[in-house]
Amino acid sequence: MSQFGARRNPSSSAIDATLLAQLRQIALPLLSDNIHRGTGSVGLHPYHKPSKSTMAGTAVTVRCRGGDNLVVLRAFDFCRPGDVLVVDAGGDLSNAVVGGIMSAGAAMLGLAGVVIDGAIRDVAEIRERDFPVYARGANHRGPYKNGPGEINVPVCIGGMVVQPGDVIVGDQDGLLAFPASEAAAVIDKALAQQKKEELQMEEIRKGRWDRSSVAALEAKAIN
Repeated sequence: MSQFGARRNPSSSAIDATLLAQLRQIALPLLSDNIHRGTGSVGLHPYHKPSKSTMAGTAVTVRCRGGDNLVVLRAFDFCRPGDVLVVDAGGDLSNAVVGGIMSAGAAMLGLAGVVIDGAIRDVAEIRERDFPVYARGANHRGPYKNGPGEINVPVCIGGMVVQPGDVIVGDQDGLLAFPASEAAAVIDKALAQQKKEELQMEEIRKGRWDRSSVAALEAKAIN
């Protein structure tokens, strides 16, 4: 009998802790600029207390029916400290699939964050915590627990495809995922760009802002 629609796949290998530590110190726009600005989620927002630190972890993915969190509860058994639970609830906002208790439990288990393409509740409680929670929206109506659902399958979060085991990062600007095999190269490029931007900011603080490149950009623009 086919298990499609109710698969439970093992979690992918955890991403090297050193790489994740580096990613937590890099702003999301720097990472995004170095993967061609063509990926990233749209429409999900951070609900936790703002922080300058970037959420970074290994994606453990879940696909569930909108407003039903039975498989989400089971998915915690597939998570390790440092993982990010990524839930594709189809963008449904009719019933919350995660709230204060589940997000507190995720933090207690050592997860790096929770991402929900769907609704959450207990927003005031979640906003008081540092634990990263991203969602499409909020609704006081609680979840059903009927299933079905799948764990560690490809999902779509705000238009962004996330594969099990991907790096997933997030800050106040949004969310981004990319293959773990690309992490070291993306970090190197982002750090190089960060140095350039720091020099630009230092010039601005001194009252100088070189915009001489604008003319060349205009000249090659297609109008």
